Amino acid sequence: MRQRKIIPGVDPKLLVKDAAKLMPDASRRGFLRGAASLGALAFLTGCDIIDGDTAEGVLRKVSAFNDGAQAALFSRTKLAPEFPESAITRPFPFNAYYDEDEAPQVDGNAYKLEVAGLVDNKKPWTLDELHALPEVSQITRHVCVEGWSAIGSWQGAPLSEFLKRIGADTRAKYVWFKCAEGYTNTIDMPTALHPQTQMSFKFDHKILPRAYGFPMKIRIPTKLGFKNPKYVVAMEVTNTDKGGYWENQGYNWFSGLYPLSSCKLCDGSLALRHARACPGHPRL
Repeated sequence: MRQRKIIPGVDPKLLVKDAAKLMPDASRRGFLRGAASLGALAFLTGCDIIDGDTAEGVLRKVSAFNDGAQAALFSRTKLAPEFPESAITRPFPFNAYYDEDEAPQVDGNAYKLEVAGLVDNKKPWTLDELHALPEVSQITRHVCVEGWSAIGSWQGAPLSEFLKRIGADTRAKYVWFKCAEGYTNTIDMPTALHPQTQMSFKFDHKILPRAYGFPMKIRIPTKLGFKNPKYVVAMEVTNTDKGGYWENQGYNWFSGLYPLSSCKLCDGSLALRHARACPGHPRL
């Protein structure tokens, strides 16, 4: 009788389950119906699973596959659902990796948005100049990777319009954001140019409060909440993936929501170690 191989620091069942969570829906179903095993994972990723570190490497490879699949399926013409004012969550919850009283306090009078990278005009923008940009409004759902969601009302300028005004090279791969508290985030250029990706200066038609990201939040209703940076003080158009606060800790890089799943709230793009199921997502 063949003896089962014991791998230090690895629970095979949990590893297989975590890997399945990171796969797009169609791949996940096929994997679970077929040979869902350590051997199958090793074959798919080309990695020998010998300890906890190599197991983590396998999950990262599966995560990268998921990112690529989502990016290929993303459509700049597919819109996230929008809602009536009656659906707005009140109060809209504060969300961050710190407490609300620790949120950055940015001086709006002294604020200037720094612009860098592959753009023609690197002039910093004052808050008054940003507020003078054409305003659009959306009522969309914020979906947190931790499993909750809330509907909010956001007003501001389309990021695509701003990129046009600064002469951004939209052939570049990424837009990177830096926030007042040190948070960073990188998004792909197709997402930056999506019509609902917004430089938000207001919540519910009032100047963005400190709790929601004053002076500026990047609202991206097609992505999970941690891909929506707040307190933004700088942006860069670049061909270099500069990562992000949570992505560097193992969260899926793309983390898209629509139209990649039958689930109306999320696509299963969950963090490697910290994943919790979305309320509307079928359990594995």
